[in-house]
Formats: sequence, C-alpha cells, structure tokens
Amino acid sequence: MEKEKTLEREEMLSPPDVGKQKKSIDPMVILAIIIVIAAIATWLIPAGSFDRIAVKGADYDKIDMDSFRFVAQKPLGWFDLFMSFTKGLQGAGDIIFFLLIMGGVFQVVEYTGALHAGLSNLVIKLKGKEMLLVPVSIFLFSLISATAACCEEYLAFLPLMYIICVAVGFDSITAVALLFVSSAVGYAGGMMNAFTVGVAQNIAGLGMFSGMWYRWIVWAVLAALTSIMVMRHARMVKNHPERNEMLEIDRKYAEQLDLGEVQPMTRREVLILAVFAGAFVAVAFCIIKLHFYIDEMSAIFLIVMVLVAVIGKIRPSTVAEQFVKGCSNLLWAALIIGMCKAVTNILTDAGIMDTMVWAMGNLLQDLPHSITASGMFVLQDLLNIMIPSGSGQAAVTMPFMAPLSDVLGLNRQVAVLAFQMGDAFTNVVTPTSGELMAALAICHVPYKKWFRFLAPIWAVWAVAACAFLIIAVQIGYH
Repeated sequence: MEKEKTLEREEMLSPPDVGKQKKSIDPMVILAIIIVIAAIATWLIPAGSFDRIAVKGADYDKIDMDSFRFVAQKPLGWFDLFMSFTKGLQGAGDIIFFLLIMGGVFQVVEYTGALHAGLSNLVIKLKGKEMLLVPVSIFLFSLISATAACCEEYLAFLPLMYIICVAVGFDSITAVALLFVSSAVGYAGGMMNAFTVGVAQNIAGLGMFSGMWYRWIVWAVLAALTSIMVMRHARMVKNHPERNEMLEIDRKYAEQLDLGEVQPMTRREVLILAVFAGAFVAVAFCIIKLHFYIDEMSAIFLIVMVLVAVIGKIRPSTVAEQFVKGCSNLLWAALIIGMCKAVTNILTDAGIMDTMVWAMGNLLQDLPHSITASGMFVLQDLLNIMIPSGSGQAAVTMPFMAPLSDVLGLNRQVAVLAFQMGDAFTNVVTPTSGELMAALAICHVPYKKWFRFLAPIWAVWAVAACAFLIIAVQIGYH
C-alpha cells in the first residue's frame, strides 16, 4: 500500500511528458566506459616505476625523482577487468559504508517528522532572503574545507541542502554546488588543509602551511567569484522556472514541503533537530581538534540515531526498518564510488600511472619560463583525473614537481600552489571523482547537466588560477 501511494504521488508531481524526454546516460555507464578505456590503456602505455621512500608517521611514500625506469608490461586481462569492480568497492569501503550509515541515520530522523517541520519553518523565515543562502553557504563550507579538509563529509549534509534548495525555489544543481563547489574553492585556498597543502609542502621541504597569506587571498577571491556565478544560476532558476532544466526531475524526486499550513514545532521536534544539528557541530569540532575521520564520524551519527529514536519513542524494529531503507536509498551512490576507485586501481596496479606522471612532467621542461607555472596547473588537472585523492596526488607528483621547479627557476611554493588548485578544481568535474558522482546520484542530477552548469565557473577558475600563479612568480612568492 505504501509503495502504491508513493507511485501515485510521483505521478501527480511529474508532468505528463516526463517519460517522453530523452534519458541522460547513467553515471554507471559513463564510469564503465572509463574503466574499459583504462583497461585498454594498460595494453598500450608502457609500464614504468619510481622507487618510493617511506615517510615516517605518514600514510604516503615519497618518490625518488631520479629512479624512474620502464618495467615489464602488466596489462589487465578480461577476467581482471570484471574483478576490478569488487576491488574498487573494497578499496573505497570506508567512504561507502559512511555514506550508507548517513543514509540510514537521515532516514530515521526524517521518520520522526521533525526534519519536515523544521525545514518548513526555515523556508518560511527565508522568504524574500533566499539569495543569502548562496554566499553564506559558499563562504562557510569553503572555509571548513580550507581548514578541516572536508569534502566527502558533505555528502551527509546533501539531503538537507537538496530539500531546502528546492523548497526555496532553487534546483538540485544549486544544492550540489553549495556544498561541493564550495569544497573545491576551499581546497584551492587550502590555508590549513593538512591532507593536500600540508602533504605537498612536507614533500617539497617547505614549512608546514608556510605562505599562508597568499592562499587566504586566493580563497577569498575565488569564494567571491564563485558566489556571484552560483547566485546568478540560482536567481535564474527561481525567477524563470521555465528555464530550469531540473524542474521535472526535482518535482519527481525531491521531498515537497507543504507550506500551506505550517504548524509551530513541538518541543520533541525541536529537541530532535537540536540533537541532529549538534552532531554536525560535534563532527566539525572533532575533525579540526581531534583529527577524527570516517570511523569516528560514523560512530557519532550512530549515537545520534539512538538518541533520536529514544526521544522520538520509535520502536527498535522500526528504527532498523527505517535505517535499512535509508541505506538502500544511497546504494547506487555507493556503487558509483566503488567504480571510481576501480579506475585508479587499474592504472596503478598496471604500472602505467608512474609512466604518465613521468611523461607529463617532462613536457614542462620545454615550456617558456613565463608560463611554466600555468603549465604545472594544467598538468595537475590532467593527473587529477587519474588520481582523485589529494594526498595521493601530492605523494605522486610533488617529488617530481618540486625538483622540476628548482630546475626551472621557480620557488617550490609556486609548485605547491599549482598542485592545490589543479587538484581542487578537477574534483568537481571529473567523472572519476567518487564524491562528485555520489552527490549527483543523491540529487538525481545528470552528469551532462552538471557539466554544462559548471563549465563557465570552471573557466573563471582556470583563468584566476593562471593569474594567481603568474602573480606569484612575479612577486617571488615563497
């Protein structure tokens, strides 16, 4: 009966011609194609290897810059191609299970009705001031990313942001942007990001978080430019619904808030939301101060789920039922993350990742000195498609880029700046980014529509990045 009601509700919310529209390519199909291309590449690109030196107290190894040599080819067989999927799921297990747990916890909170009541009241209070949500979110979440290195953690916020954005007249693309475009801006600034800037500076032999003053400027300028461009999109969607490409999809999938008869929240609903909101505050504090990560964050949210169940007087069997339902809602996103990890595994295990890094790095030696820094940025963009992990990319590329910057007469701080911006910007556009593809899956945003939305923003970022690097070279940034 519940399933029938859900289907009826979706039919009422969906325009008659939804089924007639041309369907976009499923992200899983896109990633499957990329996996096949990566497998073919293992047959065409010579395998190579750098010697790696363990770094005491770190989870990455340094590359010996002068040790590259070609090694025996290790092409991926057809049976290994299919095994790469399960290996990808295993390799990304921590993020996948965190995502599933968050889906379950969110569903339990939603079952109490407190979330619906709280969001309805919030939307009413935002009436006439909806645009403030954009710059406030971008500056806040990008600052958190720049200091606490948050990215995949924002998947936990996304269902809430999705509902709020649709309710105030924006679209699901705006919801994804307010969290993950913000994350990109934060990583590009990376003032105190230990996972990218910290690792890169350590490998380059620079002081931890040195040169921070310039990165504050980078962050502030990028946050302002990004806010303006996202606000432009959000205003267009709100004022001209007929131009909203996500309107029909959002009507079909996003929870619709009934604002006609909004009642004041009960004490129990207020207490449940206070506990739920407190979880995010606790997580943010623990990440910054106690260096918590996936396991600890999962534990915090599970504790919150138990508290919510007690306050809401939900039976244990109902809690279990709702938790499983929430997990199932994000299963597709979890599979997407595993497929992204499979691509990286294939390139690394076949030994062609080091070859591509070595070949691309050699290209920079022939560039004019004036544009070498920008060339480093472009190179990092390309490498980030293959190595979405920020710390992983730093471990692979900085041992090469740091000495190369010495040869080219550039300060190593410039090489770090090129790395952090290249890493940050590509993560919100490449289909090999597990967090991005999961976010798009959660909000039912077709990759093609996201790419079209992000293209002008990315162009502005690229121009700004080159400008920042050229200025850094001219002023002798160190």
